[in-house]
Amino acid sequence: MKYRKFGKTEEEVSILGFGAMRLPVKEDKTIDELKAIEMIRYGIDNGINYVDTAWPYHQGESEIVVGNALNDGYREKVYLATKLPSWLINKYEDFDYYLNEQLKKLQTNYIDFYLVHSVNARSWHNNLLANNLFKFLDEVKKDGRVKYVGFSFHDELPLFKEIVESYDWSFTQIQFNYLDHHYQAGIEGLKFAAEKGMAVIAMEPLRGGSIATDIPADIESIWKTADPNRSPVEWALRYVWNYPEISLLLSGMNTLDQVKENISFTLNADAESLTKDEISTVYKVKEKYLSKIQVNCTACQYCMPCPHGVSIPGAFKYLNDAFMFEKFEMYKNNYLTYTKEENRASICVECGECESKCPQNIHIIDELKRIVEIFEK
Repeated sequence: MKYRKFGKTEEEVSILGFGAMRLPVKEDKTIDELKAIEMIRYGIDNGINYVDTAWPYHQGESEIVVGNALNDGYREKVYLATKLPSWLINKYEDFDYYLNEQLKKLQTNYIDFYLVHSVNARSWHNNLLANNLFKFLDEVKKDGRVKYVGFSFHDELPLFKEIVESYDWSFTQIQFNYLDHHYQAGIEGLKFAAEKGMAVIAMEPLRGGSIATDIPADIESIWKTADPNRSPVEWALRYVWNYPEISLLLSGMNTLDQVKENISFTLNADAESLTKDEISTVYKVKEKYLSKIQVNCTACQYCMPCPHGVSIPGAFKYLNDAFMFEKFEMYKNNYLTYTKEENRASICVECGECESKCPQNIHIIDELKRIVEIFEK
């Protein structure tokens, strides 16, 4: 296992972190605790020293299982990370309530790395700043319940920079992989935070598994031509590790074999260790994926808000991902699961207001009709 300095702190973390949001489950969808504990402890025994969980993972069960896994001396071997459910904060007292409940579930009296979870514009202003977040963070660091504070981010770059500069954060967690250079915080946010001395954790290095399994044949060919012995997973993880600004990446592993495989990938994963030819291969794959995009939407939001409620950029992202990864049923299910009925493409009344504002001159009405045909019928 390799380790890197965690930003301006004096801590050193394993470059592979264990993300406990995709633990193995039984038929009834509850966590298979025996398998999960075996996986977590195997990872720790083989050098992983960062374990990450959160309040909502596995319907609140993840923190409990992680707490059980860290019994028998394992708590002392790791940095434990969990997250404040920002969207549930409605008054100042809520901050303490959730942290204290998490300490009980995790069977510990302190959290090494505590993140404000899934920050976006709404939660930042309405839930966090409105209820005196910074006072709470100061207090929990002072009383010892938390050693270091950071935030995980799910919004656009300007807000990311605003948040970085708003407090003396130790670290941040952003989505980062070879396809998402300009998504949310992106490369610019990565470098901005690192220049402030913050550690940066990469989440979704495999884009939710989309670039890990069931690879389209034309993309598989590029990988195999470059190195027939290196899997798409190894390529993706090595690419993220190549950035010296990344302290660690989180992998939501759900089998023991995945844990073993990912640990093996760390052996050659030094920063700036990929050759020019290897980086060129990654960019060829990226270009091939991007060539499959159907709608040239940049998510600039100029079309929003739709007067009738359609989530226009969100709908286009599901459409593009379905074609990019050739996983139509998966993204149809995601679209129907995560897009509320009142925000779906079928709500469009063809008023045309969005098209008059789109700087990309996208025929939005026609594309929304395509989405209805593909995802809603």
